Amino acid sequence: MANQEKLPWDLTEEILSCVPPESLVRFRTVSKQWNALLSDKTFIKKHKTKMTYRFILATKSKIYSVSVNPKIEVHDLTLDIPALEPHELPRRLMDCDGLLLCDMGKRGMVSNPWLRQTRWVEHEGNHSSFEFCGIGYDDDNGYKTLGTHRTELDPTKTFWKTLDFSSDAWKEQRGVMKSSTSSTTEDAVIAFYSTSGVSLNGTWYRVASYNETKYSYFIVNFDFTKETFNQLCDLPCEDNKHEDALVLRVFMGDRFSLLKQSHLTKKIQIWVTKNKIHKRGGRDVEWMNFMEVSIPNLPDLVQPSYFINDKTLVVCSCDKDGQAWIYVVENNNLISKTKIDLVADNFWPSHCSFIPSLVSVPGVKKEEPE
Repeated sequence: MANQEKLPWDLTEEILSCVPPESLVRFRTVSKQWNALLSDKTFIKKHKTKMTYRFILATKSKIYSVSVNPKIEVHDLTLDIPALEPHELPRRLMDCDGLLLCDMGKRGMVSNPWLRQTRWVEHEGNHSSFEFCGIGYDDDNGYKTLGTHRTELDPTKTFWKTLDFSSDAWKEQRGVMKSSTSSTTEDAVIAFYSTSGVSLNGTWYRVASYNETKYSYFIVNFDFTKETFNQLCDLPCEDNKHEDALVLRVFMGDRFSLLKQSHLTKKIQIWVTKNKIHKRGGRDVEWMNFMEVSIPNLPDLVQPSYFINDKTLVVCSCDKDGQAWIYVVENNNLISKTKIDLVADNFWPSHCSFIPSLVSVPGVKKEEPE
């Protein structure tokens, strides 16, 4: 049609930023311009900020998406998982800046459920203690994953290695995990806290301590370019105990939030960072007290995952019997407490908070426009 009117490109981009990922992936074939837009990091980040948070739960037989808006909805996630071995169970789920990493023990699964992309990551060696930690990328935008393991000769020491997704080759690092920016002793040995880490702008972060200062926790990061661990900043909370829940999450796309629940009082405190996080700018990190929750009869949060939506705190946790629950808190009031009993094998499921994204799984072929 010769006189067909076209929308301005900035308006087209704004409309596409509101479209769900499962629909956007089909739009790659519209034109080369649309295909380039859907791969642009700025657009992906903008699209991510408009998507709703949710939880991903993995049981013995299935993986589910749980949304809270405000009604809790549970949906099966259809993943094309190749060659899943019998009795292969997910040990831990991790949100890695738009990618979902599932630690299966002998190997890891990297997925974007909304783009229907999945691949395996095999690790070398026979380390029963091997743990997939997270995903990031170097200055050349090359994706890598980080893994740790211990040895039978000295189970108190943790060793680490990285895998380059482009070559599927592991790089074994010599020596135990040490920080190159320790504020206590030179090259102090790092011990990770029990909860998983997070990925932000290609860098991986986790709550940790030094072996000689146990329970004095801080945030450590792993620089995938230099392949070094660095102490970023101290935690805003003090007097932390091993039984306390300490969970680090990404807040508003470029900052951190930290949840602490005291094992003794059951009180929950939330802190957020005032400014954007820069991997080499730890001294500038400033924390603000965001929320305090003191609710009678609130149980211990066991390996919780959570997200903050405006002033609402939404937490997923298991009870003492291994049943998954969703807690919604507003203004220091428990708005709802819901048991997730619609899933199969719902005992001690792995779970994490997640935002659907357009990030393609490294090494998976994309559908190109004609």
